[in-house]
Amino acid sequence: METRWSPGAIMRTMLPILLVLTCIELASGFVLDTFEGTLLRYPSLLVLVPVTIGMAGNLGSVLAARLSTVVHLGLLSFEPDDEYLLGNAVATLALAVTLFPLVGGGAWLAQLLVGGTALGIGTVVLVAFASGAVLALLAIVVTLVTTYAAYRFGLDPDDVVIPVVTNVCDVLGVVVLFAVVRLVI
Repeated sequence: METRWSPGAIMRTMLPILLVLTCIELASGFVLDTFEGTLLRYPSLLVLVPVTIGMAGNLGSVLAARLSTVVHLGLLSFEPDDEYLLGNAVATLALAVTLFPLVGGGAWLAQLLVGGTALGIGTVVLVAFASGAVLALLAIVVTLVTTYAAYRFGLDPDDVVIPVVTNVCDVLGVVVLFAVVRLVI
């Protein structure tokens, strides 16, 4: 009999999930395509795209790894007042609101060095900060829901949560960035 830790069992669990996630990733490309004109008009935003997407996935992945560890240790209760949930969620949000303004400033500076900017530093930092704060909140929700679902369905969160979180955050990163751009610019 095949155990749930065997390569076959992991393949049966992950293949359908990865196929769905591949389709979700295609959505990110379609969203990017619809905002091509805006990106070409404001190159500082173009610099923000990969960094924003990557940072959102990284924040979600770190949170997912920490929650997965707590699940394996049997310490996570999934209650609203759980110290592991709250502490890690607050840390994720604090990282986002600290790092994303720096990312915005760096994107603006990089664009300034290679050819001037069409947007002021304040605007780029505001877009990065607002996008980062919203993405952190969404990454927290996606991570908590995915971790809970893995737990409830008896799946190993190490196998499931990080791929789901990073792929969903990629799409959310693009959508949130351009929603904020529409509101700010």
